[in-house]
Amino acid sequence: MATAAALGGCLRAGDVIGLQGDLGAGKTTFVRGLAAGLGVDAERVRSPTFTLVNEYGGGRIPLYHVDLYRLAPAAVDRLALREYLEGDGVCAVEWIERLGEEVPRLHVGLSHAGDDRRDFVVTALAPRYVELLTPEIWGDRA
Repeated sequence: MATAAALGGCLRAGDVIGLQGDLGAGKTTFVRGLAAGLGVDAERVRSPTFTLVNEYGGGRIPLYHVDLYRLAPAAVDRLALREYLEGDGVCAVEWIERLGEEVPRLHVGLSHAGDDRRDFVVTALAPRYVELLTPEIWGDRA
């Protein structure tokens, strides 16, 4: 969660974080870290699996937490999600691969690394996100 909090401290309005990983890989926990870095109460963050989107205010910018797990790519209403993907806050999307299109983002793949540890594979899918691939955020993973 410390890595995600460090990332959250560097994010700005309009940024999109795409999260990919198996069930239980830590996607929602990662979003809690982003929330903490944005100044949002991380304890409020819950998986939006059944609501599709949870909005969190109270930080320096809003956090939009989207979960596409229950949707097939054809069922995703991309137009309805645009207000979040291109909005005035940070948009963290779990199961980003179900969006059915590429959007400029920082893509974070999470996997189990044993016990309570996770491995990250981070890819910048737009020039804006290259500047977020720093050792200050990712440590020796950068």
